[in-house]
Amino acid sequence: MANLTLDQVLDMLDERGKSLDSFVANVKLTEEDSKGFEETRIGKAWYQRLEDGQGRICVSFTERQTEKSKSSVERKDYVLDNKGWLTERDEQKKIEIRRQVVKPGQKMDLFRLGDGPFPLPIGQKKADVKKQFEAKIEKPSKNDPPGTVHLHLKPNAGTKMRKQFSDIDVYVDPKTQMPVRIETTDDKGNSRSTSLDSLKVNEKLINSDFELREIKDPTWNVREEPYKE
Repeated sequence: MANLTLDQVLDMLDERGKSLDSFVANVKLTEEDSKGFEETRIGKAWYQRLEDGQGRICVSFTERQTEKSKSSVERKDYVLDNKGWLTERDEQKKIEIRRQVVKPGQKMDLFRLGDGPFPLPIGQKKADVKKQFEAKIEKPSKNDPPGTVHLHLKPNAGTKMRKQFSDIDVYVDPKTQMPVRIETTDDKGNSRSTSLDSLKVNEKLINSDFELREIKDPTWNVREEPYKE
């Protein structure tokens, strides 16, 4: 697999986007800030493309780890629906924020570069990827997920992605044609690594996979934030 060219990998990810109806995976998110503080959250992710062509995604973290503390049970949920509303819920702090992240009436592609929550080139034409990034295939490293191809994306100056990231590294599993690790860094020295394990593609999902429990506790801080230009 190490002999795959850049065009072959980008074409692979484009085709995967066309045939991806859903996925379920264990997820591990590690974030480190410029001061060296590191936090890891572990949970599960669900994605589903709906009949209207738009998608929805739910990420439910149930475990939190830091370098100085043992693993603890801490639930934090994120649900992005097909109407462009992102719900963020923190069980420990009893806070729920529902943000409208897409302009009313507009459609959202969860994986379109610069639009969705994940900087993934899934379902994107290679010409579009090359227009936004300096893209190349890196040599295999012992730290790469086994059997993956390492795609490095450096956002071009003046692009929307350049305002968010300085570098993006995507590790693609040719067997599933899916990214299994995404690493990003920004100009401030902050980094984020998202890993997907036990990945199952095109699983049958139901509405309850994307629904949070009803909040009945009046001590919760619940608020809604409409879309802002």
